[in-house]
Amino acid sequence: MSPKYIELFTNVDTLDDDRPNNVNETVDDDEEENSRRWLAWMTSGVGSNTPRGSAEVIMRDPVALGGLPRAERYASRDWLHNTINMPNSVILKSVRFPVLFMTTWGFCISLLHRMLKNGGMEEVASKLCIPTAPHSLMVSALGLLLVFRTNSAYQRFSEGRKIWEEILSTARDLSRLVKLYEGPIGSSKLRRLNRLLAAFPYLLRFRIRPNSIMKKIDDPDFTRDPEFSLILYQDHAISDSDAEAAAVASDEETTGISRRRPRELYWVDKRTLPWRLLPSQAMEECARAQNRPLWVCDRMAKELHSVPDSEYFTARERLALLSKVDKLSGTIGSCERIHQTVVPLNYARHALRSLTMWLLSLPFALVKDLGLMTGPTLFLISWMLFGVYEIGYSIEDPFQGTLRLSILCDAIRRDVLGDEIIRNTAFNLKNEDKAAKIGGESKLEYYEEDDDDDDLGAEEEISIEIEDIIIDEVGEIVNTAEENEADSIIDNDSDVGFVRPPQANGAVVQVKEKQKEPSVSP
Repeated sequence: MSPKYIELFTNVDTLDDDRPNNVNETVDDDEEENSRRWLAWMTSGVGSNTPRGSAEVIMRDPVALGGLPRAERYASRDWLHNTINMPNSVILKSVRFPVLFMTTWGFCISLLHRMLKNGGMEEVASKLCIPTAPHSLMVSALGLLLVFRTNSAYQRFSEGRKIWEEILSTARDLSRLVKLYEGPIGSSKLRRLNRLLAAFPYLLRFRIRPNSIMKKIDDPDFTRDPEFSLILYQDHAISDSDAEAAAVASDEETTGISRRRPRELYWVDKRTLPWRLLPSQAMEECARAQNRPLWVCDRMAKELHSVPDSEYFTARERLALLSKVDKLSGTIGSCERIHQTVVPLNYARHALRSLTMWLLSLPFALVKDLGLMTGPTLFLISWMLFGVYEIGYSIEDPFQGTLRLSILCDAIRRDVLGDEIIRNTAFNLKNEDKAAKIGGESKLEYYEEDDDDDDLGAEEEISIEIEDIIIDEVGEIVNTAEENEADSIIDNDSDVGFVRPPQANGAVVQVKEKQKEPSVSP
């Protein structure tokens, strides 16, 4: 299920007296429809109106509103939905063969025990039963093996997500910096950098998930159009000990010549992502590269290095931009480390062998007490244990489907290129600059007026009059005559007055500055 938005609304039931007659006639039908939807949700997990008028969950596309895609999560209240959909479980499909074998094995042991017991061979039937103490002791060690494997696999999963979060953040920072220095860099170079930056996550994704978009050049199921196709080598080695890849690497190191040894060729459509994002002059060169995301980092570094020095773009700005490219280049090695370094083979085999031997011997400990129910019991136990082991195996390499890299790649492309027009408005300060300019001129005029007043200040004489105003306990002024006189003085244009807060003794002091007209000499 694709990630969607959640919109909540509540059905508020109005009073019967306030409802129209046609609504009252359909109340019973609405209750039946609500009951049917409630049953549908309980059986298939489909959101619907509940008869209690509670919030309905409607899934919505997040891209339309600019939201973040979010994986589907399950709470404890979804127990019935998850239980009914158990046949569709991906883990169950992955472990179905060992689970079915263990179930059949347990059923055969229980059937043999029943036949021997009914045939009068109780002594032979008792030989099939063993005490439960050994399995009780071994289950703790087996649990530690499974938990340790699952925890180590989850750490790799978490590290892989952090690496791609760093790629996302670094791409956003780099696109912001090149936009800030668009003047010295130039619009055409800025566009090339953004296109290379948007193509980088896709190329990295295809490097750690090879053959995801490549098609064999001799594949009869796909028709290749030479005009819109690129010929590629498989950018992948089967393992760290690939003899052919080691030989090619040795030749490259000694001769300095890039590989062109005959290997199986692939092709891609240049009109698809990420090839259509690359600049036209860089597409063919990137396709011939062995490590394509590294080639993109090298090209971005060269583009930034070629920017000439200017007043607003010096070595400091250039190094800041190159440091972001270095971070992107470092993420390539981090992803390759997780992709190429697997859980130690000895540990994985030992855990799987221990689990298999424990389950194979478990029916002999259960058949005495469970009888024919040994098979179904073994089905549940083997499903749980093999499922835990399979979960650890599936998240061991998070780039093979556990992490939704396509969403992260699309997010980077949308932030760098897709939302470029709207995002560029954040860097447009023309209106703010104009407002600041107008405000600066007004402030300048204000200061100039103040300066003019200061020039005359030397010739002015200022007198300060202090009046005592009596205030009663309520806070009202008692001396109204003086208050009227003070108001008449304050109303004068040449007077500036202020009133201090009430003092502890209940008096307020009013200070007035009265400007006198400058004396004019005859």
